[in-house]
Amino acid sequence: MTTDITLDAIGLLCPLPILRLRKALLTAVSGQIICILSDDPVARIDIPHFCTEQGVDLIKAEDRDQGLAFWVRTP
Repeated sequence: MTTDITLDAIGLLCPLPILRLRKALLTAVSGQIICILSDDPVARIDIPHFCTEQGVDLIKAEDRDQGLAFWVRTP
């Protein structure tokens, strides 16, 4: 999947992955794809919930060797 912005939140615990995603959404152009990488187990719950609350499309979530990857489309 083509990604416009990649956020590396590996090693960061809640709430830092969400704060990084929020900051990226504030500066991103509408329709851009952001990929956020996280190894925080709570991110599996937090990121989809954040996307729902903010009206951001969660395109895909994927388990990876070093954690999780989430792709979201900016509104």
